[in-house]
Amino acid sequence: MAAYRTLLATTTLLAASVHDPRLVRPPEESVRPALVRCCIRELGIALFEYLLQVPANRIGDGALPLPQLKILQEVIALIVFVPFAALSMRVPLKLDYAWAALCILGAVYFIFRAPQ
Repeated sequence: MAAYRTLLATTTLLAASVHDPRLVRPPEESVRPALVRCCIRELGIALFEYLLQVPANRIGDGALPLPQLKILQEVIALIVFVPFAALSMRVPLKLDYAWAALCILGAVYFIFRAPQ
C-alpha cells in the first residue's frame, strides 16, 4: 500500500511539474537541465513530506479523530506553503489569502469545538 501511495504521489508531482506554465514550452537544450532540476527538487520535497506525513498520521490516528487530523494537516500544509510560495516562487500575497485563512480558522474552530 505504501508503494502504491508513493507511486501515486510521484506521478502526481511529475504531472504537476510538466504542467507548470513556465515549463510548457518545448524543451530546448538550455531548458532541459532546469527541467531535470525542477523534477528532482519536487520529488525531493514530496519524499520529505511523505516521510514526515505517514508517521504523523499513524501517531495522530490514536490521538485525534480523522476529521480533526485532516483539518490540522491542511492548516500545517498552508502554514508551510504560503511562505514558500511568497518567498521562493515570488507569488504576490493578496487580501483574498487573508480571507481564505479566516475561513480555515473557522473550520478549525468548528471541527475542534466541544460536541454539544
